[in-house]
Amino acid sequence: MRLSDTQRLLAGKAAPFGSFARILRRLHIDGPLLVGLLLICALGLVVLYSAVGENMRLWLNQLARLGIAIAALIIVAQMPPDFLRRWTPWGFVAGLVLLVLVLTTGEISQGARRWLNLGIRFQPSEIMKLAVPMMAAWYLHDRQLPPRAGQLLLLAIIIVVPTLLIARQPDLGTALLIAASGLIVIVLAGLPLRVMVGLAILAVPGALVLWRFMEDYQKQRVLTLLDPSSDPLGAGYNIIQSKIAIGSGGLFGKGWTNGSQAHLEYLPERDTDFIFAVMGEELGLLGLLALLCLYMFVVGRGLYIAIQAPDTYSRLLAGSISLTFFVYVFVNTAMVTGIVPVVGVPLPLVSFGGTSMVTLLAGFGILMSIHSHRKLLPR
Repeated sequence: MRLSDTQRLLAGKAAPFGSFARILRRLHIDGPLLVGLLLICALGLVVLYSAVGENMRLWLNQLARLGIAIAALIIVAQMPPDFLRRWTPWGFVAGLVLLVLVLTTGEISQGARRWLNLGIRFQPSEIMKLAVPMMAAWYLHDRQLPPRAGQLLLLAIIIVVPTLLIARQPDLGTALLIAASGLIVIVLAGLPLRVMVGLAILAVPGALVLWRFMEDYQKQRVLTLLDPSSDPLGAGYNIIQSKIAIGSGGLFGKGWTNGSQAHLEYLPERDTDFIFAVMGEELGLLGLLALLCLYMFVVGRGLYIAIQAPDTYSRLLAGSISLTFFVYVFVNTAMVTGIVPVVGVPLPLVSFGGTSMVTLLAGFGILMSIHSHRKLLPR
């Protein structure tokens, strides 16, 4: 049977897409997840180009770091989940050692000791964003679920130790996010509702204890959330300018590179923590909704991969990575819009930063590995 001219034309157009899909499969890359991530990164580069102004060196650095992060995603995607599980305890211990080194020999920047320079300058706390949920999932892998009281105690130690080390830097925002990544693993493991209610009740006196150990500037951020206008030129300045930027953008925005709050330097940290406000001013509400839809697509795809995962370790880890990514997005956007205190959490894959981007895309490389190797693992 001979093909018609139309069939041959359609087959010729489909061939490149088929070849590309085969390449992705060989590289253990999930196409839909990759497309969602690349669209977020591309939108981030567009907004960052405007946010940095004439400082093109920062934008080019971000572009180079994105290339490194994509390479990390591809490399991690080749590692089978069984290989990752075997090496998880060693990675967790190495991360703890690096955190101790930060407190003893780390570089001080803006009053905080968060960086190590071992030939490459990086933040070890970023590594723990993956190491903590991986370790919690590793511990629960061969055990009966839901976890019992003794197991919960050991899991608490796994989570609390790195959290306290990071809080000592001080970096309370990252510490809380890492604690959340570990707690998500426990919840996904089937933590009974009565236990979650009990923990929520205990969180109230726990917050009072935490308040005693917080730095003065951290306490001021919490108080400023209640009434930013009480100190408009001090602690409340950031959030006031952020709200002005987002509100002035309206539905369609002022246009790319035309944001007055950012370019006249009213908006602080416009290329890192408050880049969401830059996007709101220049691209408007529609631009923000487009970004949020991309984020939700990535989270949804991650949860789909978690549901299909064949073993406990893969399910818990994939679910934690996906939901923790959602927490990062929520905390930054809520911080910039004045819903939660300013805690210094960057907008994932959009804010300027190298270590964070590499860690995030490496985490999604784990998701892709779990999805592509799911038929090879025992159920």
